[in-house]
Amino acid sequence: MQTRLIPVIILLFLFSCIRLNAHQHDSLNTDTATIRKGRLAGVLTVQGALYIGTFTGLYFAWYNDYPQSSFHFFNDDNEWMQMDKCGHTITAYYISRVGYSAYRWSGVKEKKAAWYGGLFGFAYMLNIEILDGFSSEWGFSPGDLTANTLGSMMFVAQQLAWHEQRFTLKYSFHQTQYARYRPDLLGDNLIQNMIKDYNGHSYWISGNISSFLPERIKFPKWLNIAAGYGAEGMTGAFNSSPDKNGNPLPPFPRCRKFFLSLDIDLTRIPTKSKALKLIFNVLSFIKIPAPTLEYNTLGQFKAYLLYY
Repeated sequence: MQTRLIPVIILLFLFSCIRLNAHQHDSLNTDTATIRKGRLAGVLTVQGALYIGTFTGLYFAWYNDYPQSSFHFFNDDNEWMQMDKCGHTITAYYISRVGYSAYRWSGVKEKKAAWYGGLFGFAYMLNIEILDGFSSEWGFSPGDLTANTLGSMMFVAQQLAWHEQRFTLKYSFHQTQYARYRPDLLGDNLIQNMIKDYNGHSYWISGNISSFLPERIKFPKWLNIAAGYGAEGMTGAFNSSPDKNGNPLPPFPRCRKFFLSLDIDLTRIPTKSKALKLIFNVLSFIKIPAPTLEYNTLGQFKAYLLYY
C-alpha cells in the first residue's frame, strides 16, 4: 500500500520537537539517567493512542472500502522494482527514531531507549501489515516485514554501537512524465505524486564523514556522502501497462538507477537558534540536492549539477 509514508511526515514533527529536548539527556552518563515518570506515562499513552488510532483510522479510511478476506500472505517482492520496500525501510527507521527520542526525553537509559524505540517502529509498521493480511486486495507481505525489520534494526544497531546515527536514510523526489499517463495509480497532483509516483522517488543512505575521523582532523561535521537507489519507466507495479482504458501507452523501458552524491546532515549544522534546530530536524529526512553521478541498468552514465 502506497500510503505508508504518510505517518512519517506526521511523526517527524513530533520527533523533531522531542529530539531537541532529548539532546540534553544524550549527553548524560547512560548509567545515571533518571526516569521522569510523568513524561514516560505521557509517552506510553501517546504511543498507545498512535498505535490504536492508526489501526482504527486506516481500517475505516482505507481498508473498509475494499473486500475483506481471511488472513493470507502475498508475495509482492517484485512490485515497483523494490522501491516500495525502500519506503518501508525508511519509514520504520524514522518511526524508531521517534520512539527512541521520546524514551530518552523520558529519562530512559540509552540502551533500553534504543531497543524500545526500535520495537516501537517495528510494531507500528506491523500494525499495517496485519491489516494488509486481511484485505483481499493485498496480503501480509514477508518482504514488507523484512524491510520494516531492516529499518528498525539499522537505527538500533547504530545507536548501540556509536550512540549516534552515522548513517541516515533519506528521501528525495522530483515530478516525472509517467504520472500523467497513469494518474489513477501514480497520482494527479504534486502531493499524490510525492507519495505514489515511485518513478520520482530516490532513497539514500547518507554517511557522515567526520564521525569516522579523529577529532584532531578539522573536517566539516555537516558534510556527508550518499549512495542512492531509484527506478523509472514504471506505469504498473509488476510490468509497464501497455494501455489505459484502451488507449495505448508509450513503451517505457523499466530501469534501476544507482547514485553517488554529496549530502548535508542538517542536524549537525551548529546553531543556537531553537527555531532553526526545529526546522533542520523536520527536514533531516530529505536528501539535499547536490552534484550527483548516476549509473542505470540501461547502461547509461549520467552526471547532474544538482539532483533531487
